[in-house]
This record gives sequence, structure tokens and C-alpha cells, in this order.
Amino acid sequence: MKIYTRTGDKGQTGLLGGTRVPKDHARIEAYGTIDELNSHLGMLRDLATDRASLIVGIQETLFSIGSRLASSSEQEADKFKVPHIEEADIAALESEMDRMDKELPEMRNFILPGGHPAISQAHICRTVCRRAERLVVSIAEKELLPEIIVRYLNRLSDLLFMLARHIGSKLGTKETPWRPKP
Repeated sequence: MKIYTRTGDKGQTGLLGGTRVPKDHARIEAYGTIDELNSHLGMLRDLATDRASLIVGIQETLFSIGSRLASSSEQEADKFKVPHIEEADIAALESEMDRMDKELPEMRNFILPGGHPAISQAHICRTVCRRAERLVVSIAEKELLPEIIVRYLNRLSDLLFMLARHIGSKLGTKETPWRPKP
């Protein structure tokens, strides 16, 4: 199978089902950002190998979200048997956050990202996730999208923050509090 098709050479691309749209279409921007997040999560998985199964599960869910965004409609996504995002997916993120939270000291300040490459990568994932969430919210204001996608991305960004802190704790890395200038 050839990877190139030449069908996008004039700035158009196809959604799942064949609808052609400009490459700067909001759906393309959104699922491209989901893909970017997924790639960053791959790097995080390489840096935090003890969290690989958690991260792989998230990456698989993000592929479903990206595929739904790449579809011209929910009916089209269902026709191609794209998995749905379920309440259980969000509950799993919340459960993992609750588990990590029990192991972390209480946060008393905003903290600056950094301290170790894995911590920094988790924060990069968090910020890309927030951007993806904003893009999906923008689409949902104009088109019918399952609201659970926004909820999943919102919860995922929270989990990525907790994961950054948890990785730091396991590594013994001291958090750097934000100290606003007077």
C-alpha cells in the first residue's frame, strides 16, 4: 500500500466516509492536535515506562476520538465501527487520579513544570490536551458532537497534571512552586 495518494496536493483532504474538506478545516485541526497529543504521549511512555499500560490505554481512546472527529457525522463513524467513548473511560481516569492523589503531598502552590524529562513531557502532553479540548469545544458550538469527548479531554488534562506530579514524587524530584513577584 502506498502512503501517498496525491489527493491532498491542492489543500483538500477526505473525512471518513469521503467528504472532502480544506486541510485547515476545524475537524482536521482538532484531530491533528489529538494525533500530536498521541505522539507526545508516546514519548512520555518511553520516558515513564512504569506507566506504559495506562498511557497505551489513553492512546487507544485518543485514536477513537480522532477517528470520530475525522468522520463527517456520528452516523458515519458508527458505520465504520469507530469505538464510542464511554462513561467508563472517564471513570477510569478519575480512579487513577484518586489513586495517585492518595500518594502525593497536598499541593499548596501552583507549580512550575519541569524537574525531569518525564515530568516535563507529562506537562507538554497536558497543554496539548488542553489545546485539543479548546478545538473540540469550538467544533461542538457549530456541529453535533458527543459531549463526552470534551469531558474526556478535560479529565485527561487533569490526569496528565497528576501524572506529572506522581512521576516527580516517585523520582524524588522536588516541585518548584510558582512565587509571583510582589
